[in-house]
Amino acid sequence: MTKIEFTNLFIVTVVAFLAPLLLGFVPKLRMPAIVLEIVAGIILGPAVLNWVHVDEPVAIMALIGLVFLLFLSGLEVDFGQLRGRRLKLAGMAFGLSLVIAVAAGFTVKAIGLTTTPLFVAIVLVATAIGVVIPVLKDSGQITTGFGQLVVAGASIAEFGAIVLLSLLFSEQSTDVMTKVLLLGGFAILVLLVGVSIWRAERWSLLSGTLKMLQDTTAQIRIRGAFMLLIGIAVLADFFGFELILGAFAAGAILSVVDRDSMHTHKLFHAKLDAIGFGVFIPIFFITSGLRFDLSALVSSTAALVQIPIFLIALLVVRGLPAFLYRPLVGTQRSIIAGLLQATSLPFIVAATQIGLGLHVLSQSTAAALVAAGLLSVIIFPAVALTLLKRAGAEPETCAMLVDQPM
Repeated sequence: MTKIEFTNLFIVTVVAFLAPLLLGFVPKLRMPAIVLEIVAGIILGPAVLNWVHVDEPVAIMALIGLVFLLFLSGLEVDFGQLRGRRLKLAGMAFGLSLVIAVAAGFTVKAIGLTTTPLFVAIVLVATAIGVVIPVLKDSGQITTGFGQLVVAGASIAEFGAIVLLSLLFSEQSTDVMTKVLLLGGFAILVLLVGVSIWRAERWSLLSGTLKMLQDTTAQIRIRGAFMLLIGIAVLADFFGFELILGAFAAGAILSVVDRDSMHTHKLFHAKLDAIGFGVFIPIFFITSGLRFDLSALVSSTAALVQIPIFLIALLVVRGLPAFLYRPLVGTQRSIIAGLLQATSLPFIVAATQIGLGLHVLSQSTAAALVAAGLLSVIIFPAVALTLLKRAGAEPETCAMLVDQPM
């Protein structure tokens, strides 16, 4: 039997423990822990100190962390908010983002920074919903009309980017039309799974048994959620799509069918967050830092120039369309929404790893995109929070943003 070493994994877990702890000592430094985790991975990894390497245990835990991250992102989507004015405005903003992103991708290609403009465009249209939601919660805006509008925009962007990546860039070499048909088949099966779960939970005998076992050592709902996550991810892989599509779809299924209107399992989502953000997800981000090719980034001036270019591109692609919200939320809150929508890192990290594996992205471009994502997470939410404090109470026009047909 091959001996498996856990030394690298132990060091990674130490970093995962210390990163938020150190930030907790400096509460005024409003920086997401994922930034420190990636930076720590870069410093400890082959790029700088060469103390930690990505071996088999670390790689497997990081992969689970990636799918868990997208699973929880899908779980954050409140489909009840994706209707009426919010859906129309958020959909229009994403459509405009996509047009601008494609133009930005071809512009980047024209100046010789990439050979795959569509891939870069897809990377630019995503929003880090997992970063945006805590910012809105901390500022007391998550339940307001403005907050829900931003969440709707981030949800559509995250879902749209994942679907586009799966359709246009995957390990399967089939044509786009075939992929569309496969995506339709995958969507139908996911829908059937969701309907089956919804009906099963309304079977009184099963519902009662789940309630009895959910807080015992069986932790039956957590086991069921993990089974669903892995099952839909395997289904996505079977159809030739990336695992992240299946993981996001699994989270979306739970978001729809597990509304808990009777408040019988209040700790369910908190437990999933604890498992994801307490165990697997930090390992994914630290491992992303370990894999970060710093030498490719600093080896030439051209590579470093890409960082501010991609950072500005994120702001333009996702921030500019937020001005469509202006008639309802005002100019200042449109700017705040644009800053929050331009915040992106988890999808960039995941997408660049896929791009490197498919050889459609160079090491320097991948490193520049991740660096731009890091800066977006550091800068944009901090500026948005400052503007939110200055904005004060929610204006009446924003409070009136209800789900009325347009």
